[in-house]
Amino acid sequence: MPSEKLNVDIPRKVSEFEAAMQEFFIRRIVYRIVFRGKGLEFDSYRDFSPDDDASDIDWKASARANKMLVKQYVEERDLKIMFVVDVGENMVFGSQEKLKCEYAAEMIAALSHLILGSRDQVGFIFFNEKIIDIIMPEPGIKRFHLFADKLSNARIYNGGSNIEVALDYLINYLDESINSVILVSDFIKLNKNLSKKLNLVSTKFETMALMVKDPLDMTLPDINEEIVVEDPLTKEQMIVNPLIAKRTYEKNAIEKEKIVEDMFQTSNIDFLKLSTDESFVGHLANFLKGRLEKRKYMVAG
Repeated sequence: MPSEKLNVDIPRKVSEFEAAMQEFFIRRIVYRIVFRGKGLEFDSYRDFSPDDDASDIDWKASARANKMLVKQYVEERDLKIMFVVDVGENMVFGSQEKLKCEYAAEMIAALSHLILGSRDQVGFIFFNEKIIDIIMPEPGIKRFHLFADKLSNARIYNGGSNIEVALDYLINYLDESINSVILVSDFIKLNKNLSKKLNLVSTKFETMALMVKDPLDMTLPDINEEIVVEDPLTKEQMIVNPLIAKRTYEKNAIEKEKIVEDMFQTSNIDFLKLSTDESFVGHLANFLKGRLEKRKYMVAG
């Protein structure tokens, strides 16, 4: 890369995202966004209200009291949330204004700022073919600036992408004082062989997955001439005609993405697909509001 810094405008994206979340931006917002009922400490019962989710109703207690009751929980404090970020060369790709890594950097920074603003703690793991950096969760604005600086550093994006090494670290070395894990990648290298490890991570931590794709990950341009394409890792080259290869390419891309979606759904991991030709702000805000309001799996594309 010619520059050591990515083409990112983190302050603007932080402002846009928090404006989109404003009506929900109250104390302990992160707690309700992150958790869908796991790990909560029971406090007492209270009367059911129209704003409650019907799944929260305790039917046995309601029958005894002859009125609708829901369980009320003591909200945990000082959540520790770990971002697990793919910084392989696959993320240094793009046909839009932002490369995938630039788009992801702005999104992660905006979400981490929201978390830290709720006085919770943020940490991160950067991986490519191996784990290249680990910073354990801490609170405060200094942590945000550290995170933003590292995300914006073009030099960290290199090598292949091996999400298995990240999953292995989460399973074998990250202790359960971590409340939640947020996986960020294009997940191009995620395959069925990793289903068991994905399940283990989801069982150990409340887990979300944010997929960042470029339109060219899903389709080829309408160019009716031969062009040379090169694998950035192996440097192998081949000549293709995009117009001829387009249908097969799209079919394979859709099949691979469906496998990834099914794996997340089977592992009970909430999953959001984002594309670099659309702002992440509205999609991510709606995704988080969906967890907050409905507590169920959703996909925004």
